[in-house]
Amino acid sequence: YMKQHKGLNFGNYEITPREILASVTLIAVMLVFGIVISSNIDNSILDKNEEYNHALKIKNDDVFQYGMETNVGNAFVYGKLEPVDTVTYKEIGGKYYYVRKVRQEYRRHEKTEKVKDSKGKVHYKKKVWYSWDDMWRESKTCKKIKFAGKKFKEDKIDFIGSHYLKRIYHSSRVRYEYYGMEAKPVKGTVYTKLKNNTMTTCDLSATNLHETVESYKSSGEVLKAIFWIFWIIFTGGLTYSFYYIDNGWLE
Repeated sequence: YMKQHKGLNFGNYEITPREILASVTLIAVMLVFGIVISSNIDNSILDKNEEYNHALKIKNDDVFQYGMETNVGNAFVYGKLEPVDTVTYKEIGGKYYYVRKVRQEYRRHEKTEKVKDSKGKVHYKKKVWYSWDDMWRESKTCKKIKFAGKKFKEDKIDFIGSHYLKRIYHSSRVRYEYYGMEAKPVKGTVYTKLKNNTMTTCDLSATNLHETVESYKSSGEVLKAIFWIFWIIFTGGLTYSFYYIDNGWLE
């Protein structure tokens, strides 16, 4: 229920001086907690940036191979990603890292809707419509890729995306749609750990070595900004809720 205290107007109800004082204390406490959390984020950012700064920066395929053989640890590696094997469906041709086939059928749907006329009387009306519905899907993915001159299993690097390729009609009510990623060489950078003559699973950034390093280093600041936006909104909501509830215990 709405409070009826004498004090400052706040919407349709009033705020007492004691509530203002208590809310200032609440905001101060939330600010202190925010600074503590932000400080921990800063420490984490410094640790990660130090890790990125000390990571080996590799542009040469031979150095990449040597780094895996000698367990050099964290490294940013710029190189060319290319397919070893490819996949396709014979009806569409081409070569792909990944391709997906979706069967769609043109189907009739109906449902009964409740409607009211101008006099407010309820009637039931059948609504009928047709749409292309996915019935099943299947996909193929290449088994091997080559990065910086070294062969790996396809899932060693997360790089696969897909887009619409083609549509083939089997009949007036059945069609197939195809999505995939063409098997073309891609240059980019990965952040990984080189050990035991291989590298750990990683993501491919389609940027050069310097841009990728800077992107990793700036990601911490973005996280910190997101935290403060959330914390300020949360604090504001908490303060509003405090004003809204009955605070008779302060009197």
